[in-house]
Amino acid sequence: MRRQFGLPENSIRPKSLRWSIIPSSSGVLLRILLLSDIHANLEALEACLVAAPAYDLVANLGDIVGYGASPNEVIERSQSLGKIFVRGNHDKAATGLLQLDDFNPLAAAAAMWTRDQLPPEHHKWLQALPQGPIPLEGVPQAQLVHGSPGDEDVYIVSIGDALVPLLADATPLTFFGHTHLQGGFFANGNSADGFRPEYRTVGQAESVPLQLKPDTRYMINPGSVGQPRDGDWRAAFALFDTEAQIVHYHRTPYDLKAAQDRILAAGLPPRLATRLAAGR
Repeated sequence: MRRQFGLPENSIRPKSLRWSIIPSSSGVLLRILLLSDIHANLEALEACLVAAPAYDLVANLGDIVGYGASPNEVIERSQSLGKIFVRGNHDKAATGLLQLDDFNPLAAAAAMWTRDQLPPEHHKWLQALPQGPIPLEGVPQAQLVHGSPGDEDVYIVSIGDALVPLLADATPLTFFGHTHLQGGFFANGNSADGFRPEYRTVGQAESVPLQLKPDTRYMINPGSVGQPRDGDWRAAFALFDTEAQIVHYHRTPYDLKAAQDRILAAGLPPRLATRLAAGR
């Protein structure tokens, strides 16, 4: 259930909420494809690219690898799409930058398997991915993170989690991933709330628009390409139209069985395959 939250008098107040249309730094308005949490699911990534409307550039919010069985193919495909990336916790784990103590057994097993699959050039590339937040190319009032602007590994799941970054951070528009939950959060001078796109089906390609409003701060999660956890098995992504100030949320079906078969053939835990069908 959606809820509205009034902000108490002693709550953190943003420095400024004055913004509306966000022009690119070159004066050219952009359509930005937002991908996050691909998790080595090549079939889901390719389906998203087929389903995506025309776009000018791609921004990747991290967790390119982990869980799935196509890490090298997904790395190469991601590299071919552009150069805008932030690292995710699974990208760090697969290259030894993050210890596996806090990972559940399934995630840890997948991280260790991924390490063994990466050739030196892919290991080096993943290890060099930048820590967020980073600015979004051509959009000066937006930034990219994996978890939160203050901590790349923090999960922003509820409005309680989102309030501090929404109100304290100087950047009014943040695109984030990590939770695998498509939707986001907003705050303005009077209220704050979370939102999720509502789709009509569970098996077709669909899109739901979110019109951004002036004088409002947003944290936008495009959802997970390769491992959704909102109960919808379809691959998720988003497109941000800077001219219309609309975020278009998308879901698209993909060859689920092929992705599952790859996982099983790789000898990864079977649960990593079966969970894809449930979107959990």
